[in-house]
Amino acid sequence: MNRSIRPFALVSFAFLAATAVYASDITKSYDMPDASQIVEKDLIDNPMKFTMPKECKLDDTETIARGKYLFHNLNSKAAKESAPKGLAKPKKDEVKAYGNCVACHNIEGAVGGGTVGPPLVAYSKNMIETKARDAQFVYQKIADPRVDNKETSMTINLTSKMFNEQEVCDLTAYVLQVKTEKK
Repeated sequence: MNRSIRPFALVSFAFLAATAVYASDITKSYDMPDASQIVEKDLIDNPMKFTMPKECKLDDTETIARGKYLFHNLNSKAAKESAPKGLAKPKKDEVKAYGNCVACHNIEGAVGGGTVGPPLVAYSKNMIETKARDAQFVYQKIADPRVDNKETSMTINLTSKMFNEQEVCDLTAYVLQVKTEKK
């Protein structure tokens, strides 16, 4: 009986020794960056109020075309069409993030319009003409929706610098445009 315990003891000792090697602290064997510095550069500023610039041409066909393009496309690499005139082209080997608003919002002509955000179908008729909302409200919602809703899931576009003022104008113009469904 004593002889059968020895092999068991040796196997147990070998197992414990191997476990000790794997359980040892190996964090000193590689660089560990200070995560607080990494997170710090990714933090978005507090909610910010924006005023729609006077130069924002909400009825300009080129502005509306850019807004439509931003609204319906995820990014410059996945876009199916060429960017419309006036839309900043990404630098070589860069992928520009677009709105992809259609992932959450439904709007006229949307393919796979989302249901997470409020529908934007007939927005001008339902919200602008009734004076429930105005262009400044839409501009602010696109720029930084956290101003009146801290718990929003919507992207924070101007505060985060994902979009510039002109691109927020473009999206605002597109949402406010009176659109007709294709028959």
